[in-house]
Parts: sequence; structure tokens; C-alpha cells
Amino acid sequence: IVAHASNSFTVANTLQSNMVVQQGKPLVVWGKAAAGTKLNIQCSWQQKGFETISDKAGTWKVGMPVPMAQPGVFTPHHITVQSGGEIKRFQNILIGDVWLCSGQSNMDMELKPFLPWLLGTDHYRMEIENATYPQIRLFNVRTDFKAAPQEDCGGSWTVCSPQTAPYFSAVAYFFARQVFLKKRIPIGLVVSSVGGSSAQAWISRDMLTADKMLHQKYLYSYDTSLRAREPLDSVVTFEKVVRPTLFYNAMIYPLRHLQFTGALWYQGESNRSDSSAYTHLNAALIRNWRTLFNQPQMPFYYVQVAPFDWGQKDTTLYDYALFREAQAKVRNVVPHTGMVVTMDIADPTDIHPRNKQEVGYRLAKMALANVYNEPALVYTGPEYAGHTVEGAMVKVRFKNCGSGLMTNDGQPPRHFYIAGADGVFHYAQAKIEKEEVWLQSDKVTAPVAVRYAFTNYPVTNLENAEGFPAVPFRSHF
Repeated sequence: IVAHASNSFTVANTLQSNMVVQQGKPLVVWGKAAAGTKLNIQCSWQQKGFETISDKAGTWKVGMPVPMAQPGVFTPHHITVQSGGEIKRFQNILIGDVWLCSGQSNMDMELKPFLPWLLGTDHYRMEIENATYPQIRLFNVRTDFKAAPQEDCGGSWTVCSPQTAPYFSAVAYFFARQVFLKKRIPIGLVVSSVGGSSAQAWISRDMLTADKMLHQKYLYSYDTSLRAREPLDSVVTFEKVVRPTLFYNAMIYPLRHLQFTGALWYQGESNRSDSSAYTHLNAALIRNWRTLFNQPQMPFYYVQVAPFDWGQKDTTLYDYALFREAQAKVRNVVPHTGMVVTMDIADPTDIHPRNKQEVGYRLAKMALANVYNEPALVYTGPEYAGHTVEGAMVKVRFKNCGSGLMTNDGQPPRHFYIAGADGVFHYAQAKIEKEEVWLQSDKVTAPVAVRYAFTNYPVTNLENAEGFPAVPFRSHF
């Protein structure tokens, strides 16, 4: 943002008409002006105005209290910023909750198709026709690459309607719709996502530098390569989207003055060969963002990658399962995080599964239970809690069974394997007994280990009665 003349001023591009302002946290209004410029800022939700003077660097900033949203009350507000005879006015502003939505193509995927890669969400024509939700607003951050952190970013706030909904992130939209219908407060979505992007692209240089392992693995190898000297333009290339720090600089840092309820993250495919480092990498990203937004406990809910065969029709490969395991471990090392499982709603031949309704719904359930304190809400699926061996039978115990274990197709549970002392896994017959699954295989007389859905593309059927799928796992020898 640049000041053009002594009396002109600018307001950051993230602040616009049609935006949603985060309830219950101060709204920071900021921009640029010639040093020493006096500005007056007025919000329609309170009588008192605010004055500030731009500093020597030509930056001005003021924080204003924002009330809590009242369910079912959608009063449009306005903000005016005035300096001398110049006035900027932002209208049709709602007070509600704002969520940051980031990641790669499965977060970026819109409701409408983008052929040939993206086929659109299931029933997208019907979904778009019915998307009249003026209380849901979207700010789509413009894709950009920068070597240093930027003050501001491109993008615009739009009101959700059948005309604009085709361009909404599908996962973000279905999440927002579910939360809105439950809580009846406006929902703002700030979508900052790029297809093919790596996790390290969304982390600051300072964060990567301060961590010896991450610096060595991601930053040093990039800084010492010829790629680091290439000019950066806004043209998206497969090589550029995985470089460290570039998206953080251009698409996360400029949001630092916004207030968020929490973050949603759908990423991983581009880091699938990094299973040994990904838990650490993703944890660093979460801490990085929480520091930037000054929210040490900001809720961070992410989606585990779906089954996909990567063009290799080999049912014994499990490198992608190792990556899913690394994703699952993030919950154990970073508090206030949660993981949505998608093992049951995938197409192993399509890396962009079309059932984004269910992904958004599951993320919303997690938020409703943990952020919005909906009582006694089941929001996750069955998870391994241990096993016992009785002769040739393995009895696997589960937690988070909700109203009970079941399968979504009435068939026995699929994708269980057991192994004896030789470590060779064989497919096991499985049956549900209350909150356990009992396993047997003619080929394993003395089992010692069990695996569930621990291959690259197993589409699963085991879930709890609330419809949340079981989390893949392996017991160790």
C-alpha cells in the first residue's frame, strides 16, 4: 500500500465492504498515509470514534472493540475512515466468526468443475442453486509468491449467493453452512490455498531457520540451489508452489491484523514422501501461525489425506499410510488440534474426491463440539485402544465408538490384517462384537500384530453409528 499524495491515505485490502468482522475481539483497521497524517475511524456499532496519526514509516493502525454476535441478528454495519476532506466508507459489514482456510488443491477446489482436473463437488448444480446464504462471506486471497513478507495481499470479499458460490472453496463453504445453520451467526471465510503447495511454503523463514531439522531439510537445500535466484512472478508452476516460505510471505503474513476463530487445513499430498518429518513440519506451521495471529491456542482442524493409488495398482504398498500416520500424530504433539478422517468417502483413482459435503460437515462437527461447546456431540470416529490375543484370535478394542460400532454397508469390516512373529501380514476375517472387532486368519496361528487400513488406498466401511469412520492404525511389534 502506498500513499500517493500528502493528504491521501489507503486502507489495507483485507478490509472491505461485505466483510465479516470477528466477534468479541478488537478489529484492527490499518493502512498507509504520509507521516503525521491524522485519521478518524468510526464504526456503526458504537458511538465513540477513534483517532490516530500515521507514524514516520507512513503506517497507521487502530484497534476497536467488537461486540459479540447475537444469533439471528444480521444487522449490516459500516466503517468510515476520514482524513481531511477524504472519506473511505465500507458497507454491508456483518459481525460473526471468521475462519482461515488453507492448504492445497482439495481446500482450493471450488463447488464448480475446473476441467479436466476437478470434476466439481457431488451434485454441484443443485448445491450452487441453493447457495443463498447472505450471512456467509468469502475473502479469496489472490495467489502470489514473495521472497519477503508482504504488508498486504490481493483478494476481495464476496457475499454467498448462487452467482458467487461456484467460486467458493467447497470444503470451506460446506463447513460454513453447517456452522451457520447451527449457530445462526455470520461466518467469514478467508481462503488462502494453492493447488500443489507444500507445507513448508506456508511457514515463515524465521520459523524454518530456528529449527535445525527443518532448516537442513527444507530451507538450506533451497537457499543453496539455483532456484532461489529465479525471479518470482505470479505465474503458478509445479516447482514454485513447493518452495519454502513463499506463500507465507505473500498469502499468510498480510493477514496478521485479522482476527480468526480458528484455522482449517487440508494439505499433504505434496509432502507425501516426507512422512518422517511431516509431524514436526506441520506442528511448526501451527505454532508459526498462532504466534503471527497472537492466538497461542487458536483451534486448528485438519483433514487426513484420502485413499489414492498414485497410479500404482498395488494393494500392499503403504507409503501413503505412513504419511497418514504422521498426520494423525500432530494431534498428540500440538494441543487444540483435531483431524478429520476421509477413508470412507474417497475414489482411489481421483486425488480430488468429490464428496466435499462430508469433509466440511465433519470439520464443522469438530468446531461445534470444541469451539461452540455443543453438548455431548460425537465428532470423531472409532480409534484403536489396544488389542488382546486369545489363541489364533485378535480382539481389537476401540474408543470413540459413539452409539456403537457398525459398517456403512452392512458387510463385515474390511482392511484388517494380522501378522505372526515373522512380520508377514495376512488379510483377516473381521466381525464386530460390541466395541471390539475380532480378527482371524487361517494363515496366522499365533498373531502378534494388527493393522487396519494401513495401505495406500483402502476405502473403508468401519464407523460408529454417528457415521464417523475409524482411524487407520498399526500396532507395533
